[in-house]
Amino acid sequence: MRESTAAGLRLTPVAGGAPQSPPADQAPAQPPDLRLAGLAVAAWLTALAGLHLGGLAVLLGASAAAGVTAAGALHLLGRLGRPRAVARRYGWIAVAVGLGVVAGGAATGARLAVRDAPAIRALAEQRALVTVDLVVRDDPRPIRSAGRPGMLLVSTESVRLTGPDGRRIHASVRLLVLTTDPTWRGLLPGQRLSADGRLGVPRGGDLTAAVLSADGPPERHGVSSWAQRAAGSLRAGLQRACAPLPDDPGGLLPGLVVGDTSRLPPAVEADFQATGMTHLNAVSGSNVAIVVGAVLLLARWSRAGPWLAVGLCGVALVGFVILVRPSPSVVRAATMGAIGLAALAAGRPRAALPALAAAVTVLVLVDPELAGDPGFALSVLATGGLLLLAPRWRDGLRRRGVPPGLAEALAVPAAAQLACGPVVAGISGTVSLVAVPANLLAVPAIAPATVLGVLAAMVSPVWPGGAEFLAWLASWPAWWLVVIARQGARLPGGTVPWLGGLPGALLLSALTVALLVAVRRPLVRRLVAVVGVATVLGALPVRLVFAGWPPPGWVVVVCAVGQGDAVVLPVAPGRAVVVDAGPEPGAVDGCLRRLGVREVPLLVISHFHADHVGGVAGVFRGRRVGAVLTPSSTDPESGRDLVRAAAIGGRAALLTTVAGARHPVGGVDLLVLGPPYPLAGTRSDPNNNSVVLRATVAGVRILLPGDAETEEQHAMLARATPGQLRADVLKVAHHGSAYQDLGFLDAVRPAVALVPVGTGNTYGHPSPGLLSRLGRGGARVLRTDTDGDLAAVRTRNGLAVARRGVPPGRQP
Repeated sequence: MRESTAAGLRLTPVAGGAPQSPPADQAPAQPPDLRLAGLAVAAWLTALAGLHLGGLAVLLGASAAAGVTAAGALHLLGRLGRPRAVARRYGWIAVAVGLGVVAGGAATGARLAVRDAPAIRALAEQRALVTVDLVVRDDPRPIRSAGRPGMLLVSTESVRLTGPDGRRIHASVRLLVLTTDPTWRGLLPGQRLSADGRLGVPRGGDLTAAVLSADGPPERHGVSSWAQRAAGSLRAGLQRACAPLPDDPGGLLPGLVVGDTSRLPPAVEADFQATGMTHLNAVSGSNVAIVVGAVLLLARWSRAGPWLAVGLCGVALVGFVILVRPSPSVVRAATMGAIGLAALAAGRPRAALPALAAAVTVLVLVDPELAGDPGFALSVLATGGLLLLAPRWRDGLRRRGVPPGLAEALAVPAAAQLACGPVVAGISGTVSLVAVPANLLAVPAIAPATVLGVLAAMVSPVWPGGAEFLAWLASWPAWWLVVIARQGARLPGGTVPWLGGLPGALLLSALTVALLVAVRRPLVRRLVAVVGVATVLGALPVRLVFAGWPPPGWVVVVCAVGQGDAVVLPVAPGRAVVVDAGPEPGAVDGCLRRLGVREVPLLVISHFHADHVGGVAGVFRGRRVGAVLTPSSTDPESGRDLVRAAAIGGRAALLTTVAGARHPVGGVDLLVLGPPYPLAGTRSDPNNNSVVLRATVAGVRILLPGDAETEEQHAMLARATPGQLRADVLKVAHHGSAYQDLGFLDAVRPAVALVPVGTGNTYGHPSPGLLSRLGRGGARVLRTDTDGDLAAVRTRNGLAVARRGVPPGRQP
């Protein structure tokens, strides 16, 4: 038998002795050209390391690593006795990797040197008041900030900065502006302006030199370009046309068409994330690929040639960029989508992969901050999936008798989802098992929703009524997308927990690559299929019978953190309000990890005793905390200083509150009931000045009295209006101590009483008499020292309770 590997063709003797070649559509594909891919990956990873480790370290490491990698790889290949062509190919890959490390390190180091200019860094560390001349880089966008509604984040680039001493600093560095002034909302990219504010130190991990907190309006200088103004007018017209629509489709449509998610309800956003459809409501490479892919599919069905299909996709892509607004992120996403779709349409993925790698390299070297941008990673990975996986999978399905159009419709979302899976898992901390079917079901609705949405935006300046009619038509396919996301998110076992952050993304990447390599062998492919089916059949019934932790419908969880308090109230998947932090960081961090909490928009500290604030660092561990709400009383100061240091280190706002204040956070409504006035001379003044909250979650009232004892409870009872203290769930005050006002307990009349208390504590907590009194009053009483993490769950039959590892109990 003779093989010709260079041509990718295997010739095998057959009857009669004449060799025959397999059909053209069954010929093995040539291996991809990975030389420029090595350059792109090396430059990308080096830039990412530089953003987190600093410029000097990366420059030194890049130079050493490049030399060792290139020389060692070439030397090793020369000694292995490989064929010259193979050695040359892999040798060039090694050289490309070395060059990528050097180029990425040099570009990132140069930008970091500008970012860390001593003059600006010193002003940021001093939180100095400055005047800055700025250029807007992207649309102002609202951000969630507990206690500061209407917060906007504006990405800008400074031109000139004037310090408090009048000294002017000319530097082109990136600044993030945080403001609640509504006049910033209407700014367009490219707009020049001046603003006054206070500088602050950024979080790090990108090229932002400082954060500017601006309380007043900006002073505008001139106008933006005509393209930006036209795009702004069309986007505003689309929002006006969608205003009469229901919240779910009306909020989704602008996100689907132009990436504007300002009206998107949080519940819909969470459903899209759970089903792997989040790329549809943001401008990313996968979004561009799916939108223009619908045009490509229509062209294929109409028997258009490959170049005509590419031309139609190009026209659609240019129109999309103009409408969405030609900002750098949009141009980047469109570039990635154009490369992938052009390759898929022309049938030449081997030539397109070097083009993609070259584009990635240029973009990372021009703007190293892209290396840490999840949107950039999604764009590149989705395009890479379309180039490397989709053609092979499409052809494999066609060989098995699947019609061409259906084969492409199946291959494109599957390849994009597999490629993007590691990044999505790192962001969400979950792996969606319904992402591929959900995206497949979504494909027919994307094109009509987008086309009708584009038409609505185009006619909105001249015919508002027609724009509203077109938006109403587009709302029907948008409604279908909402239904898919909602039903997919509710499927039992639709998502499985995964390690979040960079470690989770890297782990899933390694497993994905290993799986793709392994399944190329028929025996391994069959083994993987058998194991996968067995795993699903074995695990799915378990997930159907026992949904895991947290239980569905939970409204509050009291964490088992020892002798201390830590209470969690759900806002959305992955987001929760936390009340108190327990005595040590590891316990509260573990509880939040078990609940899948990755973001805390509001951390409430009831008072500053160590058993409530000692673990505050655990709340910040790997999570973004938006704000910390503290009592007016600062006693004891050691606890106050610990909370303040954690908030400053985590870049969280520090807020205080008083009785009567309301703090809504998503679907969680917090009302401060106490202390009604400062109490002094009590048995424990810090305990009796605890912040007492009444939280309402999904219609369930939850009373959180901190460590309030008899004196504060009596004072609240005297000041409360009828029914104000009534609650369905009571977090029992002060770990169940005997210092409770019986009239206060009678006013609460809880159905569920949850006691956070440590095992074997020396305080006699909880009081047997108190537990007996709560039980006689009809409450179902659970305690963390014997039951672990505790949850109150809203079910169809009413309120239930659950312990970690135990399904919800009967209705109390």
